[in-house]
Amino acid sequence: MQTYVDVAINLPQITDTYHYHIPPDLADLIFPGSLVVVPFGKQRAQGVVLGFVQQPEVSRTRAVEDILDEKPVLTPVQIALARWMANETLSALGTCINLMLPPGLGQRTDTLIRLNPDHEIDFSNLSPIEKRLINLLKKRGDLRGRQVDASIRQVEWRGSLRKLARAGIVHTRAILPPPRVRPKTIRMVTLAVEPDALDQWEAQLSRVGRVHNRRLRVLRLLREEALPIEPSQIYDQTGAKNSDLKVLEEAGYLEIFTTQIWRDPLEDKSYLPTNPPVLTKDQHLAWEKIQSGFSALHTGVTPAPFLLHGVTGSGKTELYLRAVGETLAENRQALVLVPEISLTPQTVRRFLSRFPGKVGVVHSQLSEGERYDTWRRVRNGELSVIVGPRSALFMPLENLGLIVVDECHEESFDQQEITPLYRGVKTAVACARLSGSVIILGSATPRVTQFYAAESGHWTYVGLPKRILAHKDVIMHHLRKQGKSLLDRPVEGEAADLGLPQVTVVDMREELQADNRSIFSRAMQSAIEAVLESGQQGILFLNRRGTATYVFCRDCGYVAKCPHDDKPLTYHRGQAGLFCHTCAYQRKLPTTCPDCGGKQIRHLGTGTEKVQVLLQEHFPGVKTLRWDAETTRAKGAHDRILSKFAEGQADFLIGTQMLAKGLDLPLVTLVGVVLAEVGLNLPDYRATERTFQVLTQVAGRAGRSPLGGRVIIQTYDPDHYVIQTAAHHDFDSFYNKEMAYRLNLKYPPYTRLVRLEYRHFDDHKAEDAARTLGENLRRWIKKESPSTTIIGPAPCFFTKLHGRYRWQIILRGPDPLPLFRNRQLPDWMIEVDPSSLL
Repeated sequence: MQTYVDVAINLPQITDTYHYHIPPDLADLIFPGSLVVVPFGKQRAQGVVLGFVQQPEVSRTRAVEDILDEKPVLTPVQIALARWMANETLSALGTCINLMLPPGLGQRTDTLIRLNPDHEIDFSNLSPIEKRLINLLKKRGDLRGRQVDASIRQVEWRGSLRKLARAGIVHTRAILPPPRVRPKTIRMVTLAVEPDALDQWEAQLSRVGRVHNRRLRVLRLLREEALPIEPSQIYDQTGAKNSDLKVLEEAGYLEIFTTQIWRDPLEDKSYLPTNPPVLTKDQHLAWEKIQSGFSALHTGVTPAPFLLHGVTGSGKTELYLRAVGETLAENRQALVLVPEISLTPQTVRRFLSRFPGKVGVVHSQLSEGERYDTWRRVRNGELSVIVGPRSALFMPLENLGLIVVDECHEESFDQQEITPLYRGVKTAVACARLSGSVIILGSATPRVTQFYAAESGHWTYVGLPKRILAHKDVIMHHLRKQGKSLLDRPVEGEAADLGLPQVTVVDMREELQADNRSIFSRAMQSAIEAVLESGQQGILFLNRRGTATYVFCRDCGYVAKCPHDDKPLTYHRGQAGLFCHTCAYQRKLPTTCPDCGGKQIRHLGTGTEKVQVLLQEHFPGVKTLRWDAETTRAKGAHDRILSKFAEGQADFLIGTQMLAKGLDLPLVTLVGVVLAEVGLNLPDYRATERTFQVLTQVAGRAGRSPLGGRVIIQTYDPDHYVIQTAAHHDFDSFYNKEMAYRLNLKYPPYTRLVRLEYRHFDDHKAEDAARTLGENLRRWIKKESPSTTIIGPAPCFFTKLHGRYRWQIILRGPDPLPLFRNRQLPDWMIEVDPSSLL
């Protein structure tokens, strides 16, 4: 009897699933979740088996060709989650499934391009792009489409390729590349003779005496080792060569074999085991609420999400650790999501200290091999706790029991440029529901929509209103080195409200009136001097990178911009050049204006690089570290910079919004915000919320120990309600004010938004496409969804990105999604519940 399966094809824009039959030789190998190769049209494609079907939808099915992994690559929960994501984000099912495959394993069909050697090419009739393609193929030979993408960036070349193919100048065919990753194997050597035989060895290992002795040393070394060892160890300790091992193996004296090893990114991480501290009263009350969720699971009821709303330094992480311990005691697995790679090392160390040998880490700075091996270990059930950013949500945790989303307000949980355009927190909540797991969403500054979900009863609110005493041992050690003592405080874990740090708002307009032209106000200068005198540490925050944020000509007003993104280029003194922070375009600093030829080239604006330079000039001898996208590109850079600062190798850490993401640095007693209103006045309904969150979060890095702390916020708009509520740590007042604005303007949580974006290299074509769809949308809305309103079409705030012009349309209403359920909009990006309208 024929067996049929439903397969999701791993190709973009393929929204349907297809039925295939299983050939007899694969009948016992294929299960739901299996990664297979199937014929699809004239090509071969990867696909994932979603399940078995009794009766196929077509009379003649094609056969599954091969299986790529002996174990299923998706769990049943992952299959259900992929279906939910496809429906919720209006995305192809295959693109959602592709998120769940480790990099290098999932492969999509590509195009192999080859010049026709028998065709005479007349270059006079070819376009510049066609000539460029032909010259590239002549130079490098046959190429795949992805290789052409890498060589001809930000140019639409595929239309030109089709013309060349129709003219017979090139041949193209579809190919399916094999997976790029596979298990890592190494050679190992072990003794194959009785160890005692080496005491009275008589056999000649070589006619050359020194070679005989060298080979005998190899055998004796293997006798001393209890386990097989790598050839490199043998070479180092005996001076032997690979040829020696081959001779000894052929003689039967030793055995050489290969074995698989794990590429473990945590292999060299050191940690000190820790025990749970005594909870404070507030923590205990919060833990009782969360524990009720685990009790509900025992009765078969999945609890509502817990919103853990705790001020910075209130001890949220300890509750995460308790929840993980509770989950492991039930023999289930836990997933801990953090918003940034920069937080991963610090979080991993805390969880490793509490749960040694049970923690794995996933993030984009690991090699493909490390991610693949971690994925396999999770699938095998060898790791119980996974820590990582949003990509960790898609690990194959067969027995998931807990999801923690730390700093759940962060936009880095949302995928915004690559389809599927999903919301990380919403997806995590769906995953918890589908897997029957407890989910804890923690933040000192939850999004307005998240707090509303708790306020309206859809989520369970858990509050931690006070800071706790922490790091007493670290601070006492620091003070002892300085010959100082700590004022009497309760021991760690006792109820001790440290209080939130004192915040001073400095009006920079008054600084100018007092003839202070420095970027550092007088209050900031005094505070920096105090930190340096006391041997403590400080943080300076500015959400801009570089030395100057734009470069212009004073004669004619010319501004140096990126040719691909139309954004002002940022000057970096360290690299002596201009850089685009969006597409990485770079050029030299011009000495004359390209428009008027003038020489009055000036730099304006301030970035983190300039703050570092000015701090060193103003306070000679100050030791600084900079933490932004430029300094953290290398693998492990986040951990190295943070470790150096935590070990006291710098007095000040200067950085961008990375600094606002949950770092716990006990010696930091000063946080200085160089300019508070960066981003405050952007034309986006969430601009005020983002500014409040980043100011509150970065202020929370100060005073997290008995040393106390203070915050100085410099601004040209000190009376703005965002600045005032952040300075007073007043979330409730901010929330009430923001909700009133959103009700008036009909923005979430009172409505849902769908953002549609069209990009094209030609501005007029982008506009035409947007206006055509706008007219269609108005007809559809009038007929099907009259309560929905349309905003646009209009150019996006950032009008150009990677060489393409951007136009957008925004729909606002109770539920605009049904308008798109049965409609295909090729070439349009559709973003449901967008976190940004820029």
